[in-house]
Amino acid sequence: MAKLTDHIVFNDPKLARKYANSRIPMADLYEAYFDGDIDIPGDIYEFLENRELFVKNTLTARHFKWALTNFVPEAVIHSKAQDERIVREHYDRGDDFFGWFLGERMIYTCAFFENPSQSLEQAQDNKMNLVCKKLQLDPGERLLDIGCGWGTLTRHAAKHYGVDATGVTISENQTAFGNRRIQEWNLQDRARILCKDYRDIPNQKFDKIVSLEMVEHVGVKNLLSFYEQVGDLLTDEGLFLLQWTGLRRGFRAEDFIWIMFMGKYIFPGADASLCPSAMLKFMEKAGWETHSVENVSMHYGWTIRRWHDNWLSNREAVVAAYGERWFRIWNFFLAWSTIIARQGNAACFQVVLNKNLNSYGRTRWIDRNATILGDRESNLSPPGDGKSPNVWS
Repeated sequence: MAKLTDHIVFNDPKLARKYANSRIPMADLYEAYFDGDIDIPGDIYEFLENRELFVKNTLTARHFKWALTNFVPEAVIHSKAQDERIVREHYDRGDDFFGWFLGERMIYTCAFFENPSQSLEQAQDNKMNLVCKKLQLDPGERLLDIGCGWGTLTRHAAKHYGVDATGVTISENQTAFGNRRIQEWNLQDRARILCKDYRDIPNQKFDKIVSLEMVEHVGVKNLLSFYEQVGDLLTDEGLFLLQWTGLRRGFRAEDFIWIMFMGKYIFPGADASLCPSAMLKFMEKAGWETHSVENVSMHYGWTIRRWHDNWLSNREAVVAAYGERWFRIWNFFLAWSTIIARQGNAACFQVVLNKNLNSYGRTRWIDRNATILGDRESNLSPPGDGKSPNVWS
């Protein structure tokens, strides 16, 4: 019969006596692993795939304490000052930290794979081209990227689609990194990264707006005002593409445990990870009409698995710079999240929206249908020779 000790080594005798022959609560397991009280010397995926044999998905006292002291205040307040502190504590940790798993593209959102053997870099290029095609970008248009991260999509759209692109992030490190690469690409005349809270974006008009996996940080209490603000920033004939990761509607025990783990260690303050029905309700209230919704969750599982492979390959550098504990936290997060994405606890969606106006030119979906439907292979390349550009080496 399989036992917990077949997969882990107890370094704490008290934990060994308590759990060697019984199932351990998931929170106690990962906290002990982060603290070095247990080791997972073998294949972490083999262990997590069989976790139901060894792990209990039960709420513990530490969950309730964290929820009362962290999650509830963060969800209720979501002020500019609070969000700035939370985001910068995470994203300003160091570009090297994130680069060790994100790779050259420095994109912290779901990629798009044409087949499971594609590299992470090609899949991220696919995703950027898919987004640009869905937005029907034309040269000379003004693009706003809200929550642009390290600015990769902003640069890509400016270079390969000829738009004037503005990225916005609250992270100082991401702003500096993005603008540095814009200069390296000689795109200063039509691309820039601004270090701003989304609520401080100047009230001007953009032809297209994109936001990839940032809306979760807006918070449920601010969702309606966020969608209204995006509407004010977009021209009446414009398009808005949103990508987010949402939890399934029918919660199960592991979902609660995973939410609290993610909120504590990975994405604090990200309480707006809603299922599509709840998210679309806020959009519709703000005056948006949905054109298309695409579930890209399997792509997310493959994306995170490649991030994990990168992380493992850079273990020595991570430990030397940030210590064993940070390596363990992300080792567990990436492995567990790969499985979460595959089994449907959380899902990733892309939605394309336009203003729900009587005068809106809805024939665009027929006139330019080929830009978002049909042969995926041809559609996932930028305009030009039909081949993905090799501009990253």
